[in-house]
Amino acid sequence: MSMSTDEVEAAIEAGIENCEATVTTPRVPDEDHEDAHFAAVVVSPAFEGKSLVDQHELVYDAVGDAMTQEVHALEIKTYTPEEYEKHGQ
Repeated sequence: MSMSTDEVEAAIEAGIENCEATVTTPRVPDEDHEDAHFAAVVVSPAFEGKSLVDQHELVYDAVGDAMTQEVHALEIKTYTPEEYEKHGQ
């Protein structure tokens, strides 16, 4: 049973303060082997002053146990609110 994008979003938002997560499935799932491949755009002031590795670590920690069991691949883009605004979203 794989997670829905909403469940992954909820897990990320619960784990990182003042966070807004948008999770999509960029690839069509493979019927034969549940390919739970997700892409997450995560915006939070918690990323301020942290390296990209540390920012991604926060997201992986938020997804937690589901990461190994249900989420097979997670592409992450992290932004502070200021970066996100500059990014033109």
